[in-house]
Amino acid sequence: MNHFPHGWGRPRDDIYGPYNHAYLQPDGSKQHTQSPIVTGTSVIAVKFKDGVVIAADNLASYGSLARFTDVKRLRRFNSRVVLGFGGDVSDMQHLDRMLSSLSIREGYGDTAAAVENAARELHARNLHTYLAKVLYRRRSEFNPLWNAILVAGLDGEDQPFLASVDLLGTTFSAPTLATGFGAHLAQPILRRAVPDDAVVAEMTREKAEEVVRECMKVLFYRDARSLDNYSIAVVAKDAEVQLRENEKLEQQSWAFAEGIKGYGTQTV
Repeated sequence: MNHFPHGWGRPRDDIYGPYNHAYLQPDGSKQHTQSPIVTGTSVIAVKFKDGVVIAADNLASYGSLARFTDVKRLRRFNSRVVLGFGGDVSDMQHLDRMLSSLSIREGYGDTAAAVENAARELHARNLHTYLAKVLYRRRSEFNPLWNAILVAGLDGEDQPFLASVDLLGTTFSAPTLATGFGAHLAQPILRRAVPDDAVVAEMTREKAEEVVRECMKVLFYRDARSLDNYSIAVVAKDAEVQLRENEKLEQQSWAFAEGIKGYGTQTV
C-alpha cells in the first residue's frame, strides 16, 4: 500500500502502471479563494437630507487575530462618491486598483474640457451598477470577490444615494445600510433614527453623524473584530467630500458589562 498522501486514491503503479502527470497542469490544479483570511468587518451608512454619512473601522483581522490596525476601508472615488469595503482585504485592494484605473480614464482630459468632465463624471448610481456587474461576472465564473460594498454619494440628480452590492452581485438600496456584524447590531439603531425616506428629508447632517458615531461605539463594544479607530466620510450637495480617516471613539463606558451574564454557572 502507498502510504504517501500524494498517492491516496490513485491506482497502484505496480498493477496499472505509473500515473500520467501530463493530464495535470505543470503547477497543479487551479484553485480559487474558498475562505478569506484577512478581512474587514462592518461598514455602516445613513442618508440625510443633503447627502450620506458612511463609516468603517480601520481594523483588518487575520482570522480571529486583530492583526492590522491601520487599514483604511473607505475610498473616495470622486467628488460625488465614497465606497466602503467589508470582507476580504486582498479583493478590496484588487477592486481599488480597478477603480483607480476607471477614475483615471473617466477624468482624463485637458483644462478646456474640465468643466465638461465634471458634469459627466460617474455618479453614485453609475458606480453601483458598474460594481454590481463586476461582482456578478466574477461570481458567474465561480471566482467571486469576497466583499460586501456600500456605495454612498449623490446620483445624477444630486439626490442622496445609498446602495449595497455583495459577492454574489446582489444589490439593495435603503435609507440605512450596514455590512458584517453591523447588519445585526447597528441596523436597529439606524432604523430607529431613520425608519423610511420620509424621515431622510428632515434628517440633518449633524444628527446623521451622531447616529453613525453611536453605532461605531456599539460595534466596538460588541464585535470582537472591531476597533476604536475608524474612518468617517460625508458626501453632501455643494460641498467637497469630507473624509476623516483617524477618528477615535470618545466617551466610552464599559459600565454595562457588569450586567452581562455569560454561559456556565452563575454566582450572582
